Amino acid sequence: MSQVLTVTPGRPGGFPTLRDALEVADDDTVITIAAGTYNEALRLDGRRLTLVAAEPGTVTIDVVSVDQPAVRARGAELTLRGLVLQAGDANAVEIVGGRLTIENCEVRARYGAGLAVTDRGTVQASELVVKGAEFGVLIEDSTGVIERSEISDVTADGVIARLGADPIIRDTTIAGCRYRGIYVYQASNPTIERCEVSRTGDAGISVAHHSSPTIRESWIHDASGVGIFVGRGCGGLIEGNTLESTASPALQIDEGAHPTVIAARADRPRVNAGHQPIDRAIQKDPDRVEKLLADLDGMIGLAGVKNEVRTLIDEIQVNEWRRAAGLSVGAVSHHLIFTGAPGTGKTTVARIYGELLKALGVLPNGAFREVSRRDLVGQYIGHTAEKTTEVFTSAIGGVLFIDEAYTLTRSTGGSDFGREAVDTLVKLMEDHRDEIAVIVAGYTKDMADFLDANAGLASRFAKTMEFENYEPEQLVLIVHRIAENDDYMLAPGLSDGLLEWFHQVERDQNFGNAREARRLLEGMRKMQSTRLRGLGRVPSRDDLRTLVLDDLINATR
Repeated sequence: MSQVLTVTPGRPGGFPTLRDALEVADDDTVITIAAGTYNEALRLDGRRLTLVAAEPGTVTIDVVSVDQPAVRARGAELTLRGLVLQAGDANAVEIVGGRLTIENCEVRARYGAGLAVTDRGTVQASELVVKGAEFGVLIEDSTGVIERSEISDVTADGVIARLGADPIIRDTTIAGCRYRGIYVYQASNPTIERCEVSRTGDAGISVAHHSSPTIRESWIHDASGVGIFVGRGCGGLIEGNTLESTASPALQIDEGAHPTVIAARADRPRVNAGHQPIDRAIQKDPDRVEKLLADLDGMIGLAGVKNEVRTLIDEIQVNEWRRAAGLSVGAVSHHLIFTGAPGTGKTTVARIYGELLKALGVLPNGAFREVSRRDLVGQYIGHTAEKTTEVFTSAIGGVLFIDEAYTLTRSTGGSDFGREAVDTLVKLMEDHRDEIAVIVAGYTKDMADFLDANAGLASRFAKTMEFENYEPEQLVLIVHRIAENDDYMLAPGLSDGLLEWFHQVERDQNFGNAREARRLLEGMRKMQSTRLRGLGRVPSRDDLRTLVLDDLINATR
C-alpha cells in the first residue's frame, strides 16, 4: 500500500509544511493537504508522488513573490489534484520530462505559462483551469492529453505546441487570448477536437513550420484574425469545424500548404460532450488512406513493419470487397503487438495505423491515447478494474496504446493488481473488438513474458510487429530530417562525423535510436549557441542555421 502523509499547519497529527512532508515521503506517497495558503515553491525532481487537496479548491500554493514555479519537476511522476497553483514571473507548473497527471486544478501566472511540459514529458490534464497567465499551456517536444479544461484571459497564446509536440486537446474551451488561441509550429502534430476557441486577438488557430495537426469538430468564433491559418509546408486534417465571426477568409491556407479539408457540419460542434456512443455511419476516405501510406513509406527504415501494415490494410480492403459481393467474412482483430527497443517509431506507426483504420471506415475517429501501468493499475482491490475500464472506454473509437505493457505482469511486491488490469483488458478487447484497436508495446523478450501471463491474451492480437534498431546510416538520416524541420543544416564533414559516432556508440537494450539522434542534435544546438556567442559579432543567417563538426565533437565529450 502507498504511504499517506497529511499536511495540517497548526494542528497536531500532521506535518506543518509541505517541505516537511516531502523530506520523509517515499516513492508513491500520497500527501493530503489541509485547506490554506502555502508559500512554498516545490522542486520535485525525480519524485513519484501524489499531492491532493483535502477539499478541492481550498489549497493554494502561492509563490508569486519569489518568481519561481509553484511546482517544478524533472523526470518525475506526479499527480496534482484539487489544487490552486500560482506563480509570478515564472511558469506556474513546469514539467521537464517525466509524467504529470493534473486533475481539477487551477493555475495562474503573471508571466510565463500556466502549465509548461517540455523535453519529452507526458501530461494527462482534465478539468484544468488556466487563468491570467502569459501563455496558457506550453507543450514542447512532448505529448499527452488535455481534456475538459478551460484556458482564458491570457496575455499571449492560449495553447502552444512546438518542437514535434503531439498532444490531444479535446473538449476544451479557450477564450480571451490577446494573441492566438492555439499556435502549432516546428513540426508539431497535435489533435484538436471538440474545442471552442473564441475572443482571440489574432487567429483562432495558427499552424506553421511544417506542422500537421488534426483539427476536428471544433467551434472557432469571434476572432480578430482568421479562424484557422495554415502556413506554407504544413499539412494535417481540418474536418467538420464551424468558423463564425472571424476575419476573412475564415480558413486561410497559404500557397504550398497541403492540409486535407473536410467541410464543416451545419450545426455547431459540441464541446465538453464527454464520451459518446459510437456512430456507425463512418465515412471512408480512400485519398486519405493513400496519403497515410505515403507518410508511412516516408519514415526512415522499418521495411518489415511497413510491409506488415500494408498487408493488414490490404486484408481490410479485400474483406470489404467480399462483403459487398455477398461473401462471408471472418471476424478480424485490429489489436497489435509492437516489440523492439525504444525510439524505433512504435508510437508514430501506432498513430498512423489508427488514422488508417479511420480512413478505411473501420474506426470512427482514429484518436490516439497512450497509457502505461500507472494509468491502469489501482491501489486497492476493485480499483484496477474500474481504472482500466474507464481508460479503455475513453479510447473506444480509436487506438489505445499501452507502452511498456510488460510492467503490468511484473510483480511489484505486496498485492499485484497489474494482472487484474490484464484480465480486465482481455475481456474488454473481446467485447469491443470492432470498436477499438489496442496496441501493446515493449522490449521483445519482456513482451513474450507478458503474453504468457494470461491464457487468452495472445489470441486477442492479430499480429506481432518487430521494430528493429536503426542502422548508423539511418540515424544520420534521422538527424538530417530533424535538423531540416527545425531550420538547421549540416556543414560539410558533419554527416561523416555523425556516422562515425553512431558506429562506435554502445547499442545495448537501453539505446534510444531516434531519441538518441534527437538528443545528440539538441546537444549540438547547445554547442552551436556557445560557439556563436564567442564570435564577437552578430551571427549571419547562415551562421544561425549551420551546425559544424566541432559542435558534434563538443557535444559528445
